[in-house]
Amino acid sequence: MRSSASRTDLGASLARLVLACALLAAAPGPRAIDSAKSSAQFSVAHIWVEHVTGTVPILSGSVTLLPGSLIPQSANAVLDATRITTGEPDRDHSLESPDFFDAAKFPRWTFASMRIVPKGPTSFEMDGDLTIHGVTQPEQLDVTASGEAAHPEYRAKVQIDRHAFGMLRTRLDPTIGSTVDIALDIVLE
Repeated sequence: MRSSASRTDLGASLARLVLACALLAAAPGPRAIDSAKSSAQFSVAHIWVEHVTGTVPILSGSVTLLPGSLIPQSANAVLDATRITTGEPDRDHSLESPDFFDAAKFPRWTFASMRIVPKGPTSFEMDGDLTIHGVTQPEQLDVTASGEAAHPEYRAKVQIDRHAFGMLRTRLDPTIGSTVDIALDIVLE
């Protein structure tokens, strides 16, 4: 039979172990983006169909969080420009061509945060470098967070000028808007 002192020591040891596990689980550091549950969508005005929408797969990325916070310290992502989908194979092929994204030459889009400014407990602005078509431009994403700090989810929005990323002006330019709306839904592993 154990004495009450040894039960107390055992209880204290278990409490320390539980606390250590909780601290390790909440330790700051990068958390991988779950590419299977995350997505990137785009929308651009088109004179013949009002708006063309599509998706670009997120290959990888990470978000670095402070314990207990939904606001990250940093974030980065890599998207696959070779798998753009708009629901129209001919249009997808055109977007992947040298006239637009030149996906054979520039297969990846990247984003790396440079500065994050909290706007509230679940919203922030994220300034960073966005690289599309081999051209890097500073962009500002408006981001909202949801969920718990242990399992956060993010919705980021940004509006870009496609010509600023070096895409050629083609005979179709008068029918296609230069402003592209991008929305990212990010889930962490």
